Amino acid sequence: MTRSTRFPHAQHTPLLVVAIALGALAVTLAAGPVVAAAPMIKTQAPGFYRMMLGDFEVTVINDGTTSLDVDKLLAEPTAKTEAALKKSFEASPVETSSNTFLINTGTKLVLIDTGAGTLLGPTLGKLLVNLRAAGYRPEQIDDVLLTHMHPDHVGGLMVDGALAFPNATLHANKRDSDYWLSQANLDKAPADAKGYFQGAMASVNPYVAAGKYQPFDTDGALVPGLRSIATPGHTVGHTSYLVESKGQRLMVIGDLIHVAAVQFPDPGVTIAFDSDASTAAATRKKVFGELASDHVLLGAEHLQFPALGHLSAAGKSWRWVPVNYSTQLR
Repeated sequence: MTRSTRFPHAQHTPLLVVAIALGALAVTLAAGPVVAAAPMIKTQAPGFYRMMLGDFEVTVINDGTTSLDVDKLLAEPTAKTEAALKKSFEASPVETSSNTFLINTGTKLVLIDTGAGTLLGPTLGKLLVNLRAAGYRPEQIDDVLLTHMHPDHVGGLMVDGALAFPNATLHANKRDSDYWLSQANLDKAPADAKGYFQGAMASVNPYVAAGKYQPFDTDGALVPGLRSIATPGHTVGHTSYLVESKGQRLMVIGDLIHVAAVQFPDPGVTIAFDSDASTAAATRKKVFGELASDHVLLGAEHLQFPALGHLSAAGKSWRWVPVNYSTQLR
């Protein structure tokens, strides 16, 4: 068999190669200049994380992050703070999450805390964007529960001068609202603390005026499946919320903890934001012990997003065990 009979088109190969090359060149020219690398996007995915608690759907919604100079804010020697942070591969300032918790009971849609809104700068105030990304609208919220009235928890109540949650009833401990909504307390507060009062007044008073604020002064059920538990110290009326469905429990503890790398190993360390440091430390130790012994899921506003996990005892310290990531909701 001759070469031409084995490969009947062999004699046309040079022409074929030229045609292919010209075609490739034409495609390249038509496509325009070649870009060596795509530009970096430098944004995160929407900040929400969803899980089931019995029959309840729990969605953690992130309001953003802020950097805290915890080496200056924590009530312990700077070197000790730096050593604890180093063990967790962190350094001050620590980028700290601001989280809110949305509970869908099937009959009620309840939001715990509202983030900072416009009160604390551009890295916070992402609640409404992330709420919509999570599939909900602000007008669907039935009840808003506040752990306390610091700016990063109440600021999201208002948007552009209007109620952010127009159909919701607002709830908070009466001791907190009596303190933070008091004009007399604002007047006598030092200059660097006045913003706390002003932020609370601007955020909460419109709900009061609209007849949508219902304070409470004892522990108890606010909606079926959610009850308030007094956890004072951070503020005079600081409150945690126990969520329970089908025997599964989650406790949202507000600002009982700010810095996981420091306050889980040593819950006696307080932070400058605490209004009553000794009470805050005692409350944290008590609550941590109860959560660990009863195997209750913990959620906190300033732990790293999504801020859900369990505690186990490690001598006088606590070991933080974050929830396992899951996409299988049932």
